[in-house]
Amino acid sequence: MFLREVMQNKKYLLKLFSIAAAGISLSLSLLAASAPAPILPIPNSNQMVWQQREQYMFLHFGVNTFTDREWGEGTESPSVFNPSDFNAKQWAKAAKDAGFKMLILTAKHHDGFCLWPSAYTEHSVKNSPWKNGKGDVVKEVSEACKEVGLDFGVYLSPWDRNSQFYGDSPKYNEYYKNQLRELLTQYGKISMVWWDGACGEGPNGKRQEYDWDAYLKIVRELAPDAVIFSDRGDVRWVGNEDGLAQETCWSLYDPSSVSIGGGTQKQMGEGNPAGDEWAPAECDVSIRPGWFYHRKEDSKVKTLSHLLDIYYRSVGHNCCLHLNVPPDRRGLLHENDVARLKEFNHAIKENFKTNLAAGKQCTASAVRGNSAQFFAKNVADANRKTYWSADDGQTQATIEIDLGNPTTFDLVLLQEYIELGQRISGYHLDAWDAGTSEWKDIAKGTTIGYKWILRVPETTTQKVRLVIESARACPTLSSFELYKSSYK
Repeated sequence: MFLREVMQNKKYLLKLFSIAAAGISLSLSLLAASAPAPILPIPNSNQMVWQQREQYMFLHFGVNTFTDREWGEGTESPSVFNPSDFNAKQWAKAAKDAGFKMLILTAKHHDGFCLWPSAYTEHSVKNSPWKNGKGDVVKEVSEACKEVGLDFGVYLSPWDRNSQFYGDSPKYNEYYKNQLRELLTQYGKISMVWWDGACGEGPNGKRQEYDWDAYLKIVRELAPDAVIFSDRGDVRWVGNEDGLAQETCWSLYDPSSVSIGGGTQKQMGEGNPAGDEWAPAECDVSIRPGWFYHRKEDSKVKTLSHLLDIYYRSVGHNCCLHLNVPPDRRGLLHENDVARLKEFNHAIKENFKTNLAAGKQCTASAVRGNSAQFFAKNVADANRKTYWSADDGQTQATIEIDLGNPTTFDLVLLQEYIELGQRISGYHLDAWDAGTSEWKDIAKGTTIGYKWILRVPETTTQKVRLVIESARACPTLSSFELYKSSYK
């Protein structure tokens, strides 16, 4: 009797143990299949929207357009501003047709002339002959953007060479904040506020001390969806006006080591992997030698090959491209600029029309928790929201794509899943040499981030692999794409 009860209880205990073990195994499996913990810092929602725009347009327009200068003195008469055929819809259409996602207007440059009828100065369009003083450039550009589906942003120069208050810091800061409020409350949604750090002497010979904290607070309150370009904002300067990022480009940044208008060029360009803030870089550059329109530069619009090089080294280096296209004295984008923009957009579309790795067989040296959620195939599914990841603690891995047949390519596009942080810090790319049965190195890099484009020698192979050599944490990869360019 006793023995029978023991045996029955034993079977019961074994069954309970089996169920418990299965539960533990399932729990461990679920735990292993969970997404990697974010490695801070990570982008906020505004920064993600900004990053995915990739390209947007700068519009330098004002009294300098009519005086043939780059920097005005602030003494120009408003009467010089009189575009003969102003058409903001032409600007917006040209930007939209060129693949841009946003327009940034120089609402006020260093000369202090306002392209809207500001209540706080007489130095504005309200005292110009254009539309008998009833015009408002900011309003027309804002409405044109809305009509074609472009985001709209403003550049309000902190340096004002016209204002009598400039150099009297408390008075000028109040003046500047009032103008900032006008722009952020009267023209619909503002998606970006752009500042530089230019600072000169006022009419009293004193240097202006900008109240950046107060400026930032106003933008956060009145334009909560806007990203701010400045050394203390959401987006940093890349460190040059050539539109070119470095070969290493972190979105991580340490703002404590820089000041607006200052800072170190190296950190601006490369970022800082030890930085505690997410502040990706913007690459600003003009399509012409100058930022404002000059007739003598009509034949000096950047060539297609030059613009493509800028694209690969800006958008293709984990940045956004901010391309300036200055309206002329008619108030139109010049025909030469518009033609080049169309050519530029067509070339990009053609070069990235066919992803040769799409849907191909992908394998990885490590998969997170053996979960399909993190399989290598996710890098070839044309969906940035799906990704491959290695297990925690693993900072080296290999992802291989079998193309099925010998395939020729010369562009490689890589993307990390940056919602979990920027991780990869070193890698190289190999192509399989069927003749020698060996892998051959064709490219190497450090950072990837949101998007990195490698221009490699024209390569024909059936298999290609990415070898991740180092990372800040277990790596993620959402895209591994191959293309054959039509335009160089």
